Amino acid sequence: MSEFFTAYGLFLLQTLTVLVGIVAVLAVAGRMSQGGGDENRGQLKITNLSERLEKQTEQVRKTLESFAPIEKPSAMVRLKASLKAIAKRTPKAANDETQPAEGPKPTACVIEFKGDMKASQVQGLRHEISAVLAMDPKPDRVMIKLTSPGGLVHMYGLASSQLARLRDAGIEVTAVVDTVAASGGYMMAVCAQTIVAAPFAVLGSIGVVAQVPNFHRFLKGRDVDVELHTAGAHKRTLTVLGENTPEGRRKFKEDLEHTHVLFKQWIADHRPQLDVEAVSDGSVFYGADAIEKGLCDRIATSDDLMMEWHATHQLIGLHWHEKKSLAARLGRDTADAVTERIDQWISRSGQDYTRL
Repeated sequence: MSEFFTAYGLFLLQTLTVLVGIVAVLAVAGRMSQGGGDENRGQLKITNLSERLEKQTEQVRKTLESFAPIEKPSAMVRLKASLKAIAKRTPKAANDETQPAEGPKPTACVIEFKGDMKASQVQGLRHEISAVLAMDPKPDRVMIKLTSPGGLVHMYGLASSQLARLRDAGIEVTAVVDTVAASGGYMMAVCAQTIVAAPFAVLGSIGVVAQVPNFHRFLKGRDVDVELHTAGAHKRTLTVLGENTPEGRRKFKEDLEHTHVLFKQWIADHRPQLDVEAVSDGSVFYGADAIEKGLCDRIATSDDLMMEWHATHQLIGLHWHEKKSLAARLGRDTADAVTERIDQWISRSGQDYTRL
């Protein structure tokens, strides 16, 4: 029986070794594939949204016509049809000013941002914003379909700065929130001149939160010591494995309060009509309440706005797309996951746990 378990253990060890080797190869392949940079891996996809809406409308019209009962047209209906046919065959006079020729519609761009904890889509957003600013002539307006519950302070700060580029260029920006734009997501939304929210979309959460697990007592009970050496009194405030001190907690809380002040100031600068102090305790508001508080300007969905804009503008959608090989995707995801876990549990500073 012992020989069986020995053989079984060797088999498991060999299998584990093979799996580790495969993961390592994929990780290396993924890292090597990053050498070309975002510009070489991605491309900007442009979609004619107006054409898509027109096709949908035409499809519905034809379908409804096919359902209509066949009736014998009345004399008046036949007369109107004849007059319309004659009018179509009659050439327009060259100097007829009663029917001015319609010029091309102004352009409106639509961008979508779906935010996670790291605001991972920010690199794509950077390319999309740059593409808008490079257009000649520039579009009349830009719609950002925004969905985000917030996340890391520095990443959402960067995402907000990208949207601010449009506003600084004099382009009218409308942020549309169908579901949620809270905390860091709302930090992005206020960069638009107009915020539109669905009736039950979640807005607000103007606050800062941080949590740091600590295993000091668990390790101490097992006679495990953790040494942490720093240069600078506040290089580490709270730690995961070491013993936290009242001074470290005080400094950590102070940093949170300072981040909150900066967050409120950003909102006040970009949305001066909002009473920031009245809504900056971290509370969230649904769209119907948010409009009363001044957090948004109108209650509607992105679909409502798209239909309205379609009547007056040529709508185009911009999306930065990165095509990655299977090896690159698996390798990069695996390497990032391992690195992130090690970073989280051992070497991250307390500030990195701060979330908007």
